[in-house]
Amino acid sequence: MTRAGALAAAVLLFAGACSGRANQHQLTVFAAASLSGAFKAMAKPFAAAHEGYSVTFSFAGSQQLVAQLQQGAKADAVATADRPTMDRVPQQRRRTAVVFARNKLVIAVRAGNPDSIHGLADLGRPGLRVVLAAPAVPAGAYARDALRRAGVDVKPVSLEDSVEGVVTKVGLGEADAGLVYATDATATRHVDAVAIPAAQNVRAQYLAAGLSSGGQQFVSFLLSSRAQALLRRFGFQQPQ
Repeated sequence: MTRAGALAAAVLLFAGACSGRANQHQLTVFAAASLSGAFKAMAKPFAAAHEGYSVTFSFAGSQQLVAQLQQGAKADAVATADRPTMDRVPQQRRRTAVVFARNKLVIAVRAGNPDSIHGLADLGRPGLRVVLAAPAVPAGAYARDALRRAGVDVKPVSLEDSVEGVVTKVGLGEADAGLVYATDATATRHVDAVAIPAAQNVRAQYLAAGLSSGGQQFVSFLLSSRAQALLRRFGFQQPQ
């Protein structure tokens, strides 16, 4: 091949690469921290099912993500751990929100349960260090609902900005117990989970809404059999 021919071929290859990048749609999804494991596992299956699309995630407490959207942050879809938080997403940007998964609460305790915690009533013991998510965090609101149902008064030693913060404090021994989602407790070896009876428990619901046409495709994917199987693998319950 002549030098001119080689140069022409290189130009064509470069143009093809640029065209491929131009046709690639990068989606940004804001998602509740408790969804991190399941959503990361969905990135490749979603891209495989939607040619030309790829997805990246931003995980934090649902209330933090919505606050960012209210301040003008750009995202293609948002997934929250409760409906009241989803309702605060700016109406002019949000499409119809759908419930795509459910969860429940457990008591996270230090490995081996050294404090012999067997139910919500034990969390009211004097001297027991209990940590909860803050009231504005969906996990915190659910926790207070469960404690109210059980008639238990708890004075937490700290209030965390996400349910991950609760798990971390218990796992590090900075707290004796905390209320977290069942999926969070089973995702780590550093805490054990104590079940809460159904009469005292709550059913957390996860909602997602598209903020762009591409984001709506990701929301639709969440309801697909492939995505639902992944969610079940990570311990989430079906939406109905």
